[in-house]
Amino acid sequence: MASRYYEDVSPGSPTRRPPRAFFRSDAAAVDLAGDWRFRLSDRAEGTGPDFWKPDTDDTGWDLLPVPSHWVMHGHGHPIYTNVRYPFPVDPPHVPTENPTGDYRHVFDLPDTWTDGAAVLRFEGVESCFRAWLNGEELGWSTGSRLPTEFDVGPLLRPAGNVLAVRVHQWSAGSYVEDQDMWWLPGIFRSVTLVARPEGSLDDLFVHADYDAGTGTGRLLVETDRPARVSIPELGLDGHPSGTEIAFPDIEPWSAERPRLYEGVVATDTERVPVRVGFRRVEIVDGEFRVNGVRIVFRGVNRHEFHPDTGRALTREVARADVELMKRHNVNAVRTSHYPPHPDFLDLCDEYGLYVVDECDIETHGFGKAHGVDNAWVGNPSDDPAWGPAYLDRVRRMVERDKNHPSIVMWSLGNEANTGQNFERMAQWTRRRDPSRPIHYEGDRAGRYVDVYSLMYTSHDTLAAIGRHEEPVHPDAEDDPALDARRRAMPFILCEYGHAMGNGPGGLSEYDALFDAHPRCQGGFIWEWIDHGIRVRAEAREEYFAYGGDFGEEIHDGNFVIDGLVFPDRTPSPGLLEFAKVSEPVRITAGSTPGTLTVRNRYHHVDTAHLAFTWRLEDEGIEVASGSLPVPPIPAGRSIEVRRPAHPAADGDAWLTVEATLASEHAYAPSGHRVAWGQVQVRSAPARSGGAPAPALPTASGYRVGAAEFDADGVMTSIHGYDVAGPRLDLWRAPTDNDRASRRAPQRVEDDWRRFGLDRMRHRIVDVTPADDSLLVRTKVGASATRFGFDVAYRWTAADDAVAVEVSVRPDGDWPVPIPRIGLLMSLPESLGQVEWYGAGPGEAYRDSRAAARIGRYRADVDAMQTPYVFPQENGNRVDTRWLRLTDDSGHGLLIDGDPLFDFTVRRWTSGDLDRALHAHELTPRDRIFLNLDHAHHGLGSASCGPIPLPQHQLHAGDTAFRLRFAATRQ
Repeated sequence: MASRYYEDVSPGSPTRRPPRAFFRSDAAAVDLAGDWRFRLSDRAEGTGPDFWKPDTDDTGWDLLPVPSHWVMHGHGHPIYTNVRYPFPVDPPHVPTENPTGDYRHVFDLPDTWTDGAAVLRFEGVESCFRAWLNGEELGWSTGSRLPTEFDVGPLLRPAGNVLAVRVHQWSAGSYVEDQDMWWLPGIFRSVTLVARPEGSLDDLFVHADYDAGTGTGRLLVETDRPARVSIPELGLDGHPSGTEIAFPDIEPWSAERPRLYEGVVATDTERVPVRVGFRRVEIVDGEFRVNGVRIVFRGVNRHEFHPDTGRALTREVARADVELMKRHNVNAVRTSHYPPHPDFLDLCDEYGLYVVDECDIETHGFGKAHGVDNAWVGNPSDDPAWGPAYLDRVRRMVERDKNHPSIVMWSLGNEANTGQNFERMAQWTRRRDPSRPIHYEGDRAGRYVDVYSLMYTSHDTLAAIGRHEEPVHPDAEDDPALDARRRAMPFILCEYGHAMGNGPGGLSEYDALFDAHPRCQGGFIWEWIDHGIRVRAEAREEYFAYGGDFGEEIHDGNFVIDGLVFPDRTPSPGLLEFAKVSEPVRITAGSTPGTLTVRNRYHHVDTAHLAFTWRLEDEGIEVASGSLPVPPIPAGRSIEVRRPAHPAADGDAWLTVEATLASEHAYAPSGHRVAWGQVQVRSAPARSGGAPAPALPTASGYRVGAAEFDADGVMTSIHGYDVAGPRLDLWRAPTDNDRASRRAPQRVEDDWRRFGLDRMRHRIVDVTPADDSLLVRTKVGASATRFGFDVAYRWTAADDAVAVEVSVRPDGDWPVPIPRIGLLMSLPESLGQVEWYGAGPGEAYRDSRAAARIGRYRADVDAMQTPYVFPQENGNRVDTRWLRLTDDSGHGLLIDGDPLFDFTVRRWTSGDLDRALHAHELTPRDRIFLNLDHAHHGLGSASCGPIPLPQHQLHAGDTAFRLRFAATRQ
């Protein structure tokens, strides 16, 4: 058997070229994308020892597109694990069953190609590959998300070049690529042949500093050979590389105004386009500053993913991500947990996003997961044998990406504990590029990083950190200088707000802490996108698969479905919440009557690019609108403006002010809403009721006004509509955040089920008719538990409407929070049109409601559902004043609250949601199920973060609420 190079801890063969900056030039290049011959084997030997020979007959092989992952094209299957390795932890060895893909591709050179030096560049191959060209071995390499180059000039011929590549799914490199994502082998990024004419550039380093105090920009372009720098906008023409030049009154680059100066670095044989962004990143007085200003990262963690192609993304997909981020007030990206394709960084430069560029290192499986504690034994991070591989990976990242102004920090990796290899990486990076701070969350003592970083920190802990009152790290207990060094650092949440399923909750409270404590400078939501792989069920329904759906031996289920956008990049309610919480302009009621406060939360730009408009709505109907004069507000400042004059309103009236783009931007058209605020200007007058109607006996039960009840006092019809209920409902289909928690000793879902909240029984205590009401008293409890609730329903009728007053008293001291408290009823399926006056238009919960605005909204029942990949509680609307459910002719029921209520409406039950594993498994019933709720338990982000804050938890207590049912005719 050939040497097991794929089990070598070194990063690759010495024939690889040294790492260098990524750039495109006018030198000849051949894009080798296309259909390649491919054959998959189950062992590292592949198809045999001679597959690389030019005369090998591959006509019977399959065709596989490059770039792609072979498992996304029917060869083997994807595997999802979060922490656990899908092979024995036996470094550096991998199983004999090692899926290996052999690739062959024949290509010709263009007629214009000239003899000379050339480079074959692989942008990304997972996880280890070995290459041959025209029968000559080029070498091998690991580092899946990093580029590899080989010199190939002497091996080329005009036509019939045969490139052979053997790719192993598992290698020693797999041990440092355990990054909470699908394992997707193959040549998944571009492969390019690039001519290197004599005298061409191998490398260049653009240093573009900015002094905010003087407005001066300084430019130094380092090259590996003499070159000339030209930037027409700056009057620079043929300036020699390697010499610094200053420019007064430069326009700096920032995420808010991404100013780039187009230029060229040229030799006699090559021209390299460059885009120069002048900016300075520094830490001053414990603050992370860009161009002299403290910034707050309103960021996301972004894996590269597409539901059809995995991590093989086009530039168009990357652009769609960037534009969607910008439209939702994202200002920063952490490239979790590896450098992205260079195209994405180009777009961040162009559109304006701060980037934390992260090295392709994670060894999480050496730690503890699922009850197995590997105790970090054998972890490569502190093993000197792995030192060259660690250093190689950070060098390849830094050298490739160093010319991007969008990159403001280097991150050494993720969840790989700590050790000497990270210290060496930090030392090398600081020497090579002292202009950017260094991040690594694993260095919690602050020994070799420049920023203090944690994941999923609770609000209380974040506040303590903001006050510099966090506990001493164990490594610094006897080292006051080390402790002081960390306490002097800015703090950044590299991951928080776990966006798994319905959530995250608590973002508004995080944002308030970023405002309150200068040391706390924001963070990065985990994460950007759900990693659902698009498949079709047997009945041809399309759905998104997650861990376990491909028969994996071990997997981590739907933990990979944890993004702010769904797999098809549709924004989730979580993204809309994040956009509102992160809005760069805050509009609130002013400190004096009749005023509004407008606060500019941008760091570097005023508000001159925004237009402000207002509208007045009475009971959700617009009665007046106009423009609001707001002078340009400098960054970080607030002003008060007079509220616009408007006609008097008769009912519940709200003034809404919006800040929109005054002109078209690269990421959004003119009129795109950036921020908004609402102020209530008049409350609705109290409703007066008529004389109550008596409860009358009937052959089967009772009648109260337009409502019929059976002998047990359960409503069976109202206003002629067949109904069941309403009766007390305490259960919801658990969210991902209900189902899992690493913070609480017990998952709240387990508590709910243990106390029977999913199986409550209703016992009729008594039914008492009276001249003015029907009183129904019940006892609600679950089998095997002594805890329950005493519930009283008092039904009255007046003015053709039927009302119910509900009183709930817990029986016993309930030891756990409850999911919801409200009423559940079922209605005819014809009442599928929904109109409501309250908060909307999307779903909202008590700790995730910033994005909900008071207004009048319409939708059909099906549109009221949020299609989470893993079905769970969804679709709640809050602060509802009234709700109409009608048929297509406009006939139906009108429900209003005293004063407010929440509601959900769907064609399946909470039990159906609870049992379903994928959205396509939800089958509509022939009824509509309506929840009318007094309160919900909060969402939190306990799937990987904190449980809901105390003020957002729902605990059993004496509760009373009132609802009114009337007929509606439109």
